[in-house]
Amino acid sequence: MRTYIWIPMMVWIAVTKEAVTCTCQKFERADCCCPHPDCASIYRSGVHQSGVYWLRPYDNKGGFWAYCDMLTDGGGWTVFQRRQDGSVDFFRDWEAYKEGFGYPNSEHWLGNEFLHRLTGQRVYALRVDLRDGNGTEAYSKSSLFKISDEAGKYTLTLGDYSGTAGGPLSGNGAAFSTKDRDNDVYNQNCASIFKGAWWYTKCHSSNLNGHYYNGPHDSYADGVNYQQFRGYHYSLPFTEMKIRPSDF
Repeated sequence: MRTYIWIPMMVWIAVTKEAVTCTCQKFERADCCCPHPDCASIYRSGVHQSGVYWLRPYDNKGGFWAYCDMLTDGGGWTVFQRRQDGSVDFFRDWEAYKEGFGYPNSEHWLGNEFLHRLTGQRVYALRVDLRDGNGTEAYSKSSLFKISDEAGKYTLTLGDYSGTAGGPLSGNGAAFSTKDRDNDVYNQNCASIFKGAWWYTKCHSSNLNGHYYNGPHDSYADGVNYQQFRGYHYSLPFTEMKIRPSDF
């Protein structure tokens, strides 16, 4: 028996008990057999409404839900992080950050394994949107965003910076660290000290997975901080991190 599940915005997935095999031309075909590999592919298919969509990268390892921002800076962005109200605890362990947590249409981390799969398909660019409590907005873009596999400790590679945030996202060339997996180059665990999980070095100038203080805080650099934008004593109420193909 064949049933169908409605995926928001006109994407249908056929679900059967039998395995289905097909051959897809990368970034060209997207149908019941071969769903979209990222939000840019959905946008290019003519669907321009933001929302949660089903994605499946071209590695035959299954799909996942992700939020697609179809409005900002031309659209086509696959969102992998959002902070907006403190409803989700981000001070989590390695496994949680590997698999992802939260809800795509609210606060969430998509998952390092999914990020690795996505960024292994082609060259992606990064955009980070920031907003303080007064409504002042800034953004940071990188011409390249790539995450290695788990064996490589989900190491981050960034390209050239542009934007209004005052400087680039920190962590280029660094391995990912959590409170139970210390991969930074400091003599203590940066994730534990700064109540987050990140590509820490010694330790950070951005800590977007830190504690959600929602504004000014007395503690040092352990909030949702972007040092070049609002400093180490201001926890941003809103952040969103997203990627799309660099040739979009």
